[in-house]
Amino acid sequence: MASPPLRLRFLTSAPDLDHLPPTRAEVTVLGRSNVGKSSLLNALSGGKDVAKTSKKPGRTRLLNAFALDEDATVVDCPGYGYAQVSKAERAAWQDMVDDYLLGRDELMMAMVLVDGEVGPTKLDVAELDWLREHRVPHTVVATKHDKVRSAKRERRKRDLAAGCGLERGDIVWVSAHSGVGIDRLRDLVRLWVSPPPR
Repeated sequence: MASPPLRLRFLTSAPDLDHLPPTRAEVTVLGRSNVGKSSLLNALSGGKDVAKTSKKPGRTRLLNAFALDEDATVVDCPGYGYAQVSKAERAAWQDMVDDYLLGRDELMMAMVLVDGEVGPTKLDVAELDWLREHRVPHTVVATKHDKVRSAKRERRKRDLAAGCGLERGDIVWVSAHSGVGIDRLRDLVRLWVSPPPR
């Protein structure tokens, strides 16, 4: 059974944690520059252009907050590894994201997007190590499933999981283009932000 699209609505672009809107529960999206974070958010919302996409990496430079249903939020973080800015600016972005990840009490899950076509980079592995070290709950989402040739998919899934230090079943494979895995990820997002049972 198809999962209904997430009701996402853009709220604000925040320069830091203190400028984010209040929320009950939150999920965030992390990943390398141009890994497909905005495209994934649009796919989760049923193809609506709630997040601005660009072929140029580094478009997202702030914490972009989206309302999810009535009392939850999704935050799209700047991509790591964008090379077309100074080291100082990259460091400032990373500090902003780190402060957010460690300081947002309402954060339920960080979705770490990894390019399924190329596999995890050193930057991806470093980000996952940092999240584990700081005990930030996270799930690896492998994007661009449609770009991996069918004859190579099983090996790619095995290699990508190993490169992330995970089991194959720990990875959520998706394609914003073909829709593979989108229903499953919608269900997971709803589960992550659902209120605890009373």
